[in-house]
Amino acid sequence: MRRTLLSCALLLAAGHAAASTAWVSNEKDNSLSLIDMQTLQVTETLPVGQRPRGLLLSHDNKLLYICASDSDRVQVMDVATRKIIKELPSGKDPEQFALHPNNRWLYVSNEDDALVTVIDTETSKVLGQISVGVEPEGMAVSPDGKWAVNTSETTNMLHWIDTSTQTLADNTLVDQRPRFVEFNPDGSQLWASAEIGGTVTILDVTSRKVLKTLTFQIKGVHPDKVQPVGIKLSADGKYGFVALGPANHVAVIDAKTFDILDYLLVGRRVWQMSFTPDQRQLLATNGVSGDVSVIDVDSLKVTKSVKVGRYPWGVVVTP
Repeated sequence: MRRTLLSCALLLAAGHAAASTAWVSNEKDNSLSLIDMQTLQVTETLPVGQRPRGLLLSHDNKLLYICASDSDRVQVMDVATRKIIKELPSGKDPEQFALHPNNRWLYVSNEDDALVTVIDTETSKVLGQISVGVEPEGMAVSPDGKWAVNTSETTNMLHWIDTSTQTLADNTLVDQRPRFVEFNPDGSQLWASAEIGGTVTILDVTSRKVLKTLTFQIKGVHPDKVQPVGIKLSADGKYGFVALGPANHVAVIDAKTFDILDYLLVGRRVWQMSFTPDQRQLLATNGVSGDVSVIDVDSLKVTKSVKVGRYPWGVVVTP
């Protein structure tokens, strides 16, 4: 009996040690909510800069980058100590960003200035600023590090930046108000959401040709409310997930056939998403309802809603 109890205790301790943490930016509270993914409870609330939006992790999960949009700064937090250790000169109104595979170059969209700012995160120096379209927002870097792609909401374009020269190489016209871009795991495709157009465009990266334009129809939801924003693609190449904004649903797409498999009801005004490290769960931030929906990827079911701060926007998960 004693050995059985000891074994159970060790298993419990191991499970607790392995529990991951979700980090959620709360736009209206100037804070981050930390969710223990074992208990699905908020365990900490951390003050950060004004109007935090985009979040991303360094590739070694040691640093958290925070777009403090109204502070005109990218803040860098040490994940272990939960302390802001420095601020980067991001340019005006940073909203989204992407980190190069070298774990050093940070590409930041500056909505007010029609620029993408490139920062060396080690030296905190600006490497360059690239003129793009009006109201740049979405940002992604290809897995091979060759391309950084930005979306401009008003110009309705994708802007292809050659990272070897930090210069604009090409533009691709897409649907109205593109908000987010995501490369698939092998870098052969780029998925781009268009909020006002109500579509997701999937492009072949080499040819820049459109492979598919996805449209969404949800029973009982007016088409005007279907506004695609965040996109996440599973590492196994099986699924694509698209947050549909005020439609209050996440679309599930077969990433191989591009068929829409399901619509998952989440909270109000779903914005961004993040997988847990094992990709068994997907978290979705719901701005208006102030919560995070937990989606079980195997069953494609919403299993939990976790209340956080006001207007949650970005989310990442650390091991």
